[in-house]
Amino acid sequence: MSFDTLGLSTDVLRAISESGYTTPTPIQEKAIPYVLMGRDVLGVAQTGTGKTAGFTLPMIDILSSGRGRARMPRSLILEPTRELATQVAESFNKYGKYSGLSMALLIGGESMRDQQLILQRGVDVLIATPGRLLDLFERGQILLADTKLLVIDEADRMLDMGFIPDIERIVAMLPTIRQTLFFSATMAPEIRKLADKFLLNPKEISVAPPASPAKTVTQRLLRCEAEAKTKRAALRALLQQEDDDTKSALIFCNRKRDVTIVQRSLKRHGLDAEALHGDMAQASRTETLARFKAGDIRLLVCSDVAARGLDIPAVSHVYNYDVPIHAEDYVHRIGRTGRAGRSGKAFTLFTPEDGKALAGVQELIGGVIEELTLDTVETPDSDAYSTDKRRRTRAKSGKSSKAEASPAKQQPAKAPESQREEQRPSAQARKSSKRPPQREREEAEAAPEGNGPFGDHIPAFILRPVPLTASA
Repeated sequence: MSFDTLGLSTDVLRAISESGYTTPTPIQEKAIPYVLMGRDVLGVAQTGTGKTAGFTLPMIDILSSGRGRARMPRSLILEPTRELATQVAESFNKYGKYSGLSMALLIGGESMRDQQLILQRGVDVLIATPGRLLDLFERGQILLADTKLLVIDEADRMLDMGFIPDIERIVAMLPTIRQTLFFSATMAPEIRKLADKFLLNPKEISVAPPASPAKTVTQRLLRCEAEAKTKRAALRALLQQEDDDTKSALIFCNRKRDVTIVQRSLKRHGLDAEALHGDMAQASRTETLARFKAGDIRLLVCSDVAARGLDIPAVSHVYNYDVPIHAEDYVHRIGRTGRAGRSGKAFTLFTPEDGKALAGVQELIGGVIEELTLDTVETPDSDAYSTDKRRRTRAKSGKSSKAEASPAKQQPAKAPESQREEQRPSAQARKSSKRPPQREREEAEAAPEGNGPFGDHIPAFILRPVPLTASA
């Protein structure tokens, strides 16, 4: 089947052709005709299935006649994250360039004044995150009485992020007679309840979720200890092993706090790594993402929310620093690589505490992921490391390392070793009696674990595949 058979206008087909697409995906093939009919649609499809074009393409044709009035958008698309909202806006710009439709993007972190001015001119398509939309509504800058087409995207992620009360409040402001498109990656009972509440006699469309990742992605597991420094050292070992083959890589963490810690650790070891998570200012998130897409950043440490739905074709590697809590997120994460027929690699670090989550992942994909073993040379003793660290510190400050070895240039003699040993317990006791501030603890946790860009904890290693038993 081709796009020509779906009932789209000549202008939309022209934009699709110029974008290089010829064949619709299953969700597009099933959804577009019903959206053009004006039916409510309940779609179950994960990101990466072409779902965005599945509703943007017919919306452009539906909205082609008419014009939005000041502060009264004709259609509304709700997205859980700023990045997804921005990506949908890019899709409208790409496919709607011959339609003459006006569009506004309402997301946090951007100038509210600029957004108000755009709304005053009237928009046909309003793409927004719930928080910013409600902020502007409470300021009297938006009226939803003329919104006849509503899209609720990534409903399961909305539920996870606690946006459902906001969604219910927004829907209550809309006209009762409207067309609603509701998309979710899963259909949990809570999502089904919402769909029944928002939709009228919907056409249900389900695209089988990719229970197994693309065959172009090579998957491996790496068993490591739960101790944070050892885990970060194992990550650096993998990065070193794959260095020659890496174009760009995503490193996923389950918690925003760990995103910052891992990124700082990699940066301090000389690696080109930046962070992307929900607590960053929007300007920083946008700039970081643009630099990563342009190839200026090689490693991007991120959370699931920040990276959900992002389409970055050139990603060659995905590293799961943490096993995802939800098994579906594993497929989503490693689906960022191996796209459009390219080959990709996905590595997952797991600890003894991750047994249940890992079992869920392997049950979902219906197979056992091959495991790597990491053989390490004995770690240098702490005294030698401390001496070497002092030498490197003096070298950076411009002092000669020879002066450290020259007795004539030494500082006045220190107390005998026996006296210093007697003083240490009390000093340590005083130090441990005070709990360091949160920032100091995080910085200490992210400090380099050894020499060189990959640390001293793993000065040499061998990676070899071994079969992973089902019980693992």
